[in-house]
Amino acid sequence: CDWSGEGPPGPRSPSPAGRQAAGSLEFLAEVLQRFGRLTNLSLLRFISAELTRGYFLEHNEAKYTERRERVYTCMRIPKELEKLMFFGIFLCLDAFLYVFTLLPLRVFLAMFRFITLPCYGLRDRRLLQPAQVCDMLKGVILVICYFMMHYVDYSMMYHLIRGQSVIKLYIIYNMLEVADRLISSFGQDILDALYWTATEPKERKRAHIGVIPHFFMAVFYVFLHAILIMVQATTLNVAFNSHNKSLLTIMMSNNFVEIKGSVFKKFEKNNLFQMSNSDIKERFTNYVLLLIVCLRNMEQFSWNPDHFWVLFPDVCMVVASEIAVDIVKHAFITKFNDITADVYSEYRASLAFDLVSSRQKNAYTDYSDSVSRRMGFIPLPLAVLLIRVVTSSIKVQGVLAYVCVVLFYCGLISLKVLNSIVLLGKSCQYVKEAKMEEKLFNPVVTATPGKPAGKQQGTFKSSQGISTDENGSTSVTNQPVHQKENMPSLLVTSNSDQFLTTPDGEEKDISQDSSELKHRSAKKDLLEIDRFTICGNRID
Repeated sequence: CDWSGEGPPGPRSPSPAGRQAAGSLEFLAEVLQRFGRLTNLSLLRFISAELTRGYFLEHNEAKYTERRERVYTCMRIPKELEKLMFFGIFLCLDAFLYVFTLLPLRVFLAMFRFITLPCYGLRDRRLLQPAQVCDMLKGVILVICYFMMHYVDYSMMYHLIRGQSVIKLYIIYNMLEVADRLISSFGQDILDALYWTATEPKERKRAHIGVIPHFFMAVFYVFLHAILIMVQATTLNVAFNSHNKSLLTIMMSNNFVEIKGSVFKKFEKNNLFQMSNSDIKERFTNYVLLLIVCLRNMEQFSWNPDHFWVLFPDVCMVVASEIAVDIVKHAFITKFNDITADVYSEYRASLAFDLVSSRQKNAYTDYSDSVSRRMGFIPLPLAVLLIRVVTSSIKVQGVLAYVCVVLFYCGLISLKVLNSIVLLGKSCQYVKEAKMEEKLFNPVVTATPGKPAGKQQGTFKSSQGISTDENGSTSVTNQPVHQKENMPSLLVTSNSDQFLTTPDGEEKDISQDSSELKHRSAKKDLLEIDRFTICGNRID
C-alpha cells in the first residue's frame, strides 16, 4: 500500500487499491463462512425454516395501505358509475322526449306568430325570434325525413340482412358502430351551422353559403343517420330471431373487446369524462334499439304477450352485458390510472351544471342541444326512426283509437314535465354539493364575432379550481381560485325564476374588448371540456 503525506509517521489512510483488496478479502471470508454453515444444514432444518419463517408487513405500511384503498375503490366504482349513468340516461330521455312533446307545441306557436304577424305589425327587426326559427327548422327536418323514411322498406332490409352469414353480420355490426360514431361527431356541427346561419344578424358581412344549402345538408344528415340506426336495429333483430342465438352471442362478446381497446391506455380525468358521456349515450341508444326490436317482433306475432316473455331473456342478456362491460372497463381504468371513485360525482355535477345553466334567462343554447354537444346524443335521427317504426307497427282506426293517441300524448307531456322538474331539482342539489353555484353567477367570456365559439379564450372558474400543466392539459384541484373583480357580469343574479324562463325578446349583443381577451388565460375545466365536441373522442 502507498502512504501519502509528509511529516512524521502517524495515522495514515490506505489508497483506493488497498481498500479494494481489503474489501475483497472480507467478502471472500464471509462467503466461505456462510458456505461452511450451509454444508451443515440438513433437509429437516431447511423445511423447518421454510415453515416457520415470517415477514413483517408493517415495515411497508404505505404500500399495503395503497393496495387496500385500490380494492375499496374498485368496490365503489359500480355504485358511483351507475349513479352517473342513471342521471345521464334521464338527461338523454329528457332531450328525447322533448322532440315528441314540447317541440311540436313550440313549432305550432312559432307558426301562429308568423301567421298573425301582420296583425301586430313589424315592431321588431326580426319576423321570428332565434329560438322560434330553430324550432321551425327542427320541425321541418323531422317531417321531411319522416316522409323520406317511407321509401325505405324495413321488411326487405330485414330479409336482406338475414340472408347473410354470421361472420358477415358480425363485421357489418362493427362497421355500423364505427360509422355511427363518425357521423354523430359531424352531425351536431351540421345542425349548429344551420341554426347559426338562419339566426345570424343580417348586418354582418355574409361569410356562409346560405341557409338553403345548410338546410339540405341537415336533412341529408338526419336521413342518413336514421337509415344507419335502422340497419343497426335490423341486425339486432336478426340476432334475436336466429335459432341458435350464435349471432347474438357474438355481438354481445364484441362488447368485451372494448375492454381490451380502452383499459390498457393512459387516461386523465378529462378523457375519462368523455368516455363516460359516450357510454351514457351508447347505453341509452341501445335501450331505444331494443324497444324498436320488441315493437317489430310483437307486430309480427299480432301483439301476443306470450312472445314478449320469449324475447325477455335476450333483452336482459344485452342489458346485463352492457352494464358488466362498463363496470369492468371503468374499474380497471381507474385502477391503472390512480383515479378515485369520487371523480364520478364531479362528472355528475358537471352534467348538472349544464342543465341548470341552460335554464337561465340568458342561456345561449337549449338544454337538449347542450346534452347533444356534451354526450354526442343527437335525438332527431333516433326520433325519426322511432316514429317510422311506431306508425308502421300500430294501426290507428276509429274514434277510440284517436282518443287513446291523444291520451298517450298527454301522458308523454306529463312524463316530460315531471322528468324535467325532478332533473332540475337534483341538478341544483348536485351543483350545490359540488360548491359550484357561484359559477352560475360569474361571467363567462363570449366569443368575438367571426370566431368559432369553441375557441373562446376565457372561462369561468369554480371554487374547486383548475390547474394547468406545461402541456396545456387541465385537471380539477381543491384549491380555490378567486375571480377577477373587474369582469362585467353577464348573467342575471337576482331573479328567482331565472332557471325556468327563456328570453322572449331579442337577445342582446354582448362583446368584450379585444385587448382584454388577448391577455386572458385559456384554462379549461370539466365544464368547458368537450362543450363543442361530440362522441368523446377529441379534446380541444
